[in-house]
Amino acid sequence: MTVAERDREALAALTMRLRAAGISGPRLLAALERVPRRLFVPARWHEDAYRDRAVPIECGQMLMAPSVVARVLEAASVVPGQGLLEIGCGAGYQAAVAATMGARVVTLDRFRSLVDLAADRFASLRLQVEAIQADGLEGFSRRAPFDRIIVDGAVPRVPPVLLDQLADKGVLVAPVGTGPAQTLVRITRDGRLFNRVELGEVRYVALVEGVASHL
Repeated sequence: MTVAERDREALAALTMRLRAAGISGPRLLAALERVPRRLFVPARWHEDAYRDRAVPIECGQMLMAPSVVARVLEAASVVPGQGLLEIGCGAGYQAAVAATMGARVVTLDRFRSLVDLAADRFASLRLQVEAIQADGLEGFSRRAPFDRIIVDGAVPRVPPVLLDQLADKGVLVAPVGTGPAQTLVRITRDGRLFNRVELGEVRYVALVEGVASHL
């Protein structure tokens, strides 16, 4: 069996596990089956690429478990044509799944090497994702407002600047908290009002402000 055939089998099995865990969106499940997670995992961790667990990546960061990525994207209610801002590109896996779902994705990261690696992966998959080195806690005002904003790192509270960059009727999803575990929250904008729903416990690496001078 070739690597590609093994990956297809592993992706299909992973999708079945996600369905069993309650992930039901057909567009999301189809995108998860199409994006080869192995491409986003360092070689030493390839055996864990299709296990439902977080995996270490470059620059001391983590690629979240597929079930967490699926949970976040389902909470964001991603649909084709939406402008989506991701804070914390990391390996680029979540952005790739969102783009495969049809979103117009801008993804930010403080590490230049992560942005460059992710951009190469997007190009190999022929995905139109814009990866930019920037301080994600400042958002990306040049393209605002965004229909969807996903914060891929723990924050003590959602930065007001990100709420300002959220379009009316838009949705922001973020892990909020300062401890080892955080609460995943979904915020929906209705004019000047922001409605918050708590979706349960998650565990993310804290989001760091600024742009890294190395890596």
